Amino acid sequence: MRVGVVGHVEWIEFVRVGRVPEPGDIVQAAEVWGEPAGGGAVAAVQLARLAGSATLFTALGDDELGHRSYDELTNLGVRVETAWRAEPQRRGFTYLDAGGERTITLLGEKLRPRKAEPLPWDDLCEFDVVYFTGGDANAIRAARAARVLVATSRELRWLKDAAVELDALVGSSSDPSERYEHGDLDPPPRYVFRTEGKRGGWIEPDGARWKAAVLPGPPADVYGAGDSFAAYLAFALARGRGPEEAAQFGARGAAEALTRHGAHGR
Repeated sequence: MRVGVVGHVEWIEFVRVGRVPEPGDIVQAAEVWGEPAGGGAVAAVQLARLAGSATLFTALGDDELGHRSYDELTNLGVRVETAWRAEPQRRGFTYLDAGGERTITLLGEKLRPRKAEPLPWDDLCEFDVVYFTGGDANAIRAARAARVLVATSRELRWLKDAAVELDALVGSSSDPSERYEHGDLDPPPRYVFRTEGKRGGWIEPDGARWKAAVLPGPPADVYGAGDSFAAYLAFALARGRGPEEAAQFGARGAAEALTRHGAHGR
């Protein structure tokens, strides 16, 4: 099965602390590390682990962090098809507190791949599933050539411009940046999956619910749980699973993410 992601990468410096500092505070970090992260990177690695390989269509800064991102994602089993940009690689700083919550500061603009860039877009017609986390409207139209197309509602502006039917739209019911209202997309997605963390979530239009999965180990942090859910969901839909079964498989991916340290596990 051929699986892919059209989306973005952020180089994230993770800083584990007992608590996120209040204004004016100084706190000591217990652990610090950096890795390629962001929704596109998280989903691509998870899909590679599920399918044996995955292709990421992206854009990276032609600088040290961009090339480190390329190398590390390649080492994690992802085939990276990238447009190298003159802009600096987008990076970020993420506190992970004792409760596992993440607090993120991003630096620089999201580097979204563009259909006009020389990536192997025509290959997407051979893909069983693509998950979209970032790109221009024409990149979304190219991704629609895949048999199954899943997208995050974080990119609603570009999804509106693309005006293609999604097999699934995924978003958090509590995150304002992922808010989707009926009528926002024309044509509407076949299914909308609204996640609710520990409460699982529900599927539109039929209103079916799924339960959060039991954690397979001790909790670590919540970074990447949403995009891991979407990656597992996309994989299950491509395997022919119905929406409820696919959502439950997605919940398993989110649960596994909650036991990982950072974006990909350490």
